[in-house]
This record gives sequence, C-alpha cells and structure tokens, in this order.
Amino acid sequence: MNIILHEPEIPQNTGNIARTCVATGTSLHLIEPLGFFIDEKAVKRAGMDYWEHLDVHTYSSFEDFIKKNPEAKIFMATTKAKNIYSEVSYPKDAFIMFGKESAGIPEEILIDYKETSIRIPMLENIRSLNLSNAVAVVLYEALKQNNFEAFQLEGELRKYNW
Repeated sequence: MNIILHEPEIPQNTGNIARTCVATGTSLHLIEPLGFFIDEKAVKRAGMDYWEHLDVHTYSSFEDFIKKNPEAKIFMATTKAKNIYSEVSYPKDAFIMFGKESAGIPEEILIDYKETSIRIPMLENIRSLNLSNAVAVVLYEALKQNNFEAFQLEGELRKYNW
C-alpha cells in the first residue's frame, strides 16, 4: 500500500501518519511544498523512533509524482466524493491520496479522479476528520480487504494465560 500526502501542513500529523505507515509496511509519498521541514522535531517526535524504518518519497509537485509513478492506481480521499471508502476495492499496490489539512486536494486534481475519489461518512455539519485519523481509517480498510497480508494477527500474552 501507499499513502500520498499532498502538501501536508502540520508536522505532527505527518509524523503520526509515518508511524502508521511503518506499522503497516506502507510507503509514504510526500508532495511539496510541505508546511514544515522533514527533519523538524515535531515530525520526528510524532513518528518516534520509527522514522528510520519509513519508506518515504518526496516529489516537487503532483505532476512530478505522476511522472515517476505512471501506473499508480490512485484513490483520492475527499469530502467531495460520491464513493464511500469502504465500498470500493483496493488493489494491494493502491495509492491513497489525502490533501492538506486546510484545503484538501485541489479540485483541479480531483476532476480527473471522480471514479476513484472516496469519502469517509460524517455528520452533516462536520468539515473533516483529523488527517492522521482519516489516513488510518482508510488505510486499514484497504489492508483488511487484502486480508492483512503478512500481518501478525494474534496478540501475544505476556503475564496471564487467556
């Protein structure tokens, strides 16, 4: 799986997403401009000691991303979509893109991805979920659809025998 963040603004969100990506074996793709520096303390703190294990790629623009990933099957997470995130089928190598916290994915990009745009249902007067929460919700649905391949599915008991 692959997560794309288009112009993320808040370092803590990106750090949290990076940690989720490491925990799930997901690649993180960052499209500039970023609202922070990758080596910023807030990013590293949120990602904790997982950052060194992250498969991360950066791109100068969405066009640069497309040029370097021409075969990418991209799902666009947006409140403007008609498709609910849990009602589409994600291939194992899906790319799921999220926009910046203040504005989402630009409509100039979304217009070409109407069929693969997805949304998370929310109450009517709620604008959006926190970016790192939205990534986790959609990513885990995509992983579930692929049977959590290569994941540890049972917890390990340490003190008590259940």
